Amino acid sequence: MNVTPVIAIHGGAGTLSAATLHEAAARGYHAALHDIVKAAQAALLQGASALDAACLAVEMLEDCPLFNAGHGAVFTHAETHELDAAVMNGADLAAGAVAGLAHVRNPVRAARAVMEDGAHVLLAGAGAEAFARERGLVMVEPSYFSTPSRREQLHRMRAAGRVVLDHDGAAASASTGQPTTPLDETTKFGTVGAVALDRHGHLAAATSTGGMTNKRVGRIGDSPLIGAGTYADDRSAAVSCTGSGEMFIRVAAAYDVCARMRYAGETLAQATEAVVMRSLPAIGGSGGLIAVDAAGNLSLCFNSEGMYRGHARGAESPVTAIFR
Repeated sequence: MNVTPVIAIHGGAGTLSAATLHEAAARGYHAALHDIVKAAQAALLQGASALDAACLAVEMLEDCPLFNAGHGAVFTHAETHELDAAVMNGADLAAGAVAGLAHVRNPVRAARAVMEDGAHVLLAGAGAEAFARERGLVMVEPSYFSTPSRREQLHRMRAAGRVVLDHDGAAASASTGQPTTPLDETTKFGTVGAVALDRHGHLAAATSTGGMTNKRVGRIGDSPLIGAGTYADDRSAAVSCTGSGEMFIRVAAAYDVCARMRYAGETLAQATEAVVMRSLPAIGGSGGLIAVDAAGNLSLCFNSEGMYRGHARGAESPVTAIFR
């Protein structure tokens, strides 16, 4: 089989900043998304598996401080970091996930290690970190994940008594006249993710997040929950979500896309539209998802004003976008 490979990534969803776009900030996001898509695209064209490409993209997103995953993750109420990630392979439904990490440099690698070990699907907290150490993954001090802007936004939100969805901060910055990001960070969901279709027709998805600014210690959202924020099945689609995690959990968003395709005969576009534009808003859910099916159809669907995203098909030039 020689299928045209497809890669898509997201870096969070949200609403237009009240301070309007700062061109330099927007260029920075577009450049980062472009480079990450291009690297994963090159891997796919060289024969890499969908799983390898999706994990590569998410690892690069984790290493980029613009996004709320890995380096640049948001803080909990206790001024600590708790990171989550998941991966799923569409060929055999193998999956792995981790939650509540504070010392693993790239949580997506830990999630993949859990999947490859095969004994469990989800490991959390100290047990997950011990597993990562046993597997020889790179460990770091928690300060590695911290950035001054993330600490500042925690202090603002803590003073206001707010728990704010992923990757928060720019609206308050805007009020001081400081440069802001293209999306209003007080209503931005900072999860990152990737979905891929490889030359052999296999699908994979990977998702990673730092969670919510000022979240309660121990809170786990949809990202590491297979079927909620992450899912892949060669018979339907690969899906990675970003949004109000509690709502995505309640509607099993990622799995519902695949179920609609398999059992109701819906197309990828119909299934993602139903979940993102109807099921989620019905319970107050905001955000979006990226998905690719076995035929190479792509959906980057969101009910917020914007979603950081990028994709490439075959050898075509990568496309990046923030708004509709």
